Amino acid sequence: MFGDLGNCFILGLVNSFLMIYYTNVLGIAGGVVGILFLTARIIDAFADVTVGRLADVAKLTDAGRFRPWIRRMKYPFCLIAIILFLPFVNSFPMAGKVAYIFVTYLIYGIFLSTINIPYGSMASAISSNPDDRASLSTFRSVGSAIGGATTGFLIPILMYTTAANGRQVVSGMRFFFIAIACAGIAFVAYNVTYHLTTERVQVEKTEKVSAKDLVKGLFTNRALMSLVVADLFVVINQILSGTTTTYLFNDYFHNKQAMSIALLFTYGTVVVLAPFATMLIKKFGKREASIVALSISSVLYLIMYFLHIRNPWVYLVLLFIATLGAGLFNLMVWAFITDVIDYHQYLTGFREDGTVYGVNSFARKVGQALAGGIGGFMLQIIGYRSSSTGGAVQSLAVENRIYGLANLIPFACLAIATLILAFWYPLTKKKIDHVDAELAKINKQ
Repeated sequence: MFGDLGNCFILGLVNSFLMIYYTNVLGIAGGVVGILFLTARIIDAFADVTVGRLADVAKLTDAGRFRPWIRRMKYPFCLIAIILFLPFVNSFPMAGKVAYIFVTYLIYGIFLSTINIPYGSMASAISSNPDDRASLSTFRSVGSAIGGATTGFLIPILMYTTAANGRQVVSGMRFFFIAIACAGIAFVAYNVTYHLTTERVQVEKTEKVSAKDLVKGLFTNRALMSLVVADLFVVINQILSGTTTTYLFNDYFHNKQAMSIALLFTYGTVVVLAPFATMLIKKFGKREASIVALSISSVLYLIMYFLHIRNPWVYLVLLFIATLGAGLFNLMVWAFITDVIDYHQYLTGFREDGTVYGVNSFARKVGQALAGGIGGFMLQIIGYRSSSTGGAVQSLAVENRIYGLANLIPFACLAIATLILAFWYPLTKKKIDHVDAELAKINKQ
């Protein structure tokens, strides 16, 4: 739980607020930010697979195979999170600002891989028991929800200052202090994770897997490929929702208090669902429960688009219900991945925790790349005006386009993810029970 709490104190800050910091504090055009996010996420995606493979082939130590990465890499990762928001950069010429954001953001993404991939891979090494893994996925999601909800709720309250004309504007200096606080909390959380976890499933690598066999095994794993694509669309929705929600309440509803509550929903619904997650998995299965939840959310976003709501509080009520579906999938996704890791061993005979997790993370980074690119380009296309003084006043047409993006993008992404789980992903509850039983025999041998 503390691992994802630490991650999401930094990710909640960066994923939801870095774009508005770049456009409204540094005055960088949305299209430039879109190119940055697209480029960085593609590089990060390859970094994820590389780190996953390095973790898999690393020597098995007394601390395990994955925990030592967290111990070492927490230092540079927390530091770069602060460097992203250095306040004096606003005095740089535009070329200097663009160079600064490209260099620092690319370094940030690579350091994120070196701590997040081993942390995520560690779940399958902590226990081989399916119920334990469902619990691990739930608690990981609770940690994510606490970190994300806290940053989503508090940062909109703290990031504004009052200008001479009385307007509330985004403050670069406040963002700097917020980054220091988030990085400090993350550092403590990573220490807790390292000291309070144990890797029990320790498989010594007695033979090397050729690159050809490894790639062939990955691509013939239907469960992995389908989960990768479904997760890609859910991640696109998650990242774009954090971004579009910020602009929706900043420029359409003009209500920072409602923005705090809306961003709280993005993560807070996970806490609401957490007590029921293990029960739902046991009774219905991950795939079956996720299909129902995602389809309901998708339809609700479409309804919200056609209602064209102007009251932020009415919108918040419907938004809370709509986020429950994606929240349930996000709560279960880490248990999905441990199932896929087991299924990979069942199909190929090779135990490749870090590599399989890295491939899924590759897809998530591609989703983040597309979301970052789409978000920046969409702002450019709809005519959003950037500013270096805390934010410009947008036209009514631009406000309405922001509302459209905030509802139609989640509708499309969640609908596609639902169809993939329903018609492509093969691991039903019955199939998973069979795989677990067979692996229990193999691993006992």
